[in-house]
Amino acid sequence: MKILANDIRVGHVLDLNNRLWVVTKREHVQPGKGGAFVQAELKALVGTTKTNERLRSQEAVEKVQLDEDEYQFLYAEGDMLTFMHQTTFEQISMPGDIIGDSLPYLLENTIVKIQSYEGKTIAVSLPDTVVLEIVEAEPVVKGQTASSSFKPAKLSNGERILVPPHIASGTRVVVNTADGTYVERAKD
Repeated sequence: MKILANDIRVGHVLDLNNRLWVVTKREHVQPGKGGAFVQAELKALVGTTKTNERLRSQEAVEKVQLDEDEYQFLYAEGDMLTFMHQTTFEQISMPGDIIGDSLPYLLENTIVKIQSYEGKTIAVSLPDTVVLEIVEAEPVVKGQTASSSFKPAKLSNGERILVPPHIASGTRVVVNTADGTYVERAKD
């Protein structure tokens, strides 16, 4: 669907130069001389490339509509992940590298959102947080203040994170899946 550059918003997916880009920042600029334009910061939907585009206000760009469905993660076999659609129960497999650094936080039976374009999977979105158990934590050092210091700990999925001093082995904690950081102690 064609839209004017003026109508671009943060979060839109655009097809520019035969690649899909997500708009991360957008600014409308009205210079003293010349015509107005839109300065957009774009991130490639596949890969880690970022770019800035300057588009004339009345220039037409192709806005892409992604299909998004909920799937349940079933299992991993080698580097392939298998998911099941929540309503049709159709199973699909894809390589684990599509998830990126969040892969260790993909737990069995987790409901994820899979975005696709023209039948091709583009991205897999995990929930914002997961609950994991601390299996190994260093003992509290006397005199540490809880507000400013953290200690290393090992999660049940094998990842290492920093947690407040009061967290001990066996404690369930909430972890941010985007960057693998401690959020809070899990409510039981």
